[in-house]
Amino acid sequence: MITDVRVPAEDQQPYSTAYEQMLEKVLYEGAYPTRERAEEAVRLVLAGLGRQLTGDERVDLAACLPLEAARVLTAQIPDTQPLTGWAFVKYLAARSGASLATTRWDTGSVFAAVAAHADPDLITRILHQLPTGHALLFGRAELTSAA
Repeated sequence: MITDVRVPAEDQQPYSTAYEQMLEKVLYEGAYPTRERAEEAVRLVLAGLGRQLTGDERVDLAACLPLEAARVLTAQIPDTQPLTGWAFVKYLAARSGASLATTRWDTGSVFAAVAAHADPDLITRILHQLPTGHALLFGRAELTSAA
């Protein structure tokens, strides 16, 4: 478990069962070597997603997620201009110092866990709010309308 150095160990609360299960799903989906590595991915990707979402979709997604994950998502101030899916991956890679391939893998692993907690209709609403390229990150086909 990653600890917060600002809070004495005896005052830290254990993670909720729901968050533990979310971490286990990310650990499994991403084939990460450790829970700590899975948690790093969760925190990076959810913080990035928190910068992209606004409105009811942001609130509804936070309500679906375990409290620890919802806090990471909602602690972020949304950007005024959301990023495309590819730009989102590049942004996260720059923040983490990881390769684009690793960051793309992290994003897909975390989004699979997010989708497991959220209603499919909510994920559809989120995808309609975000620019192109995010559907593939959620493991969905990117559908476009004919011109």
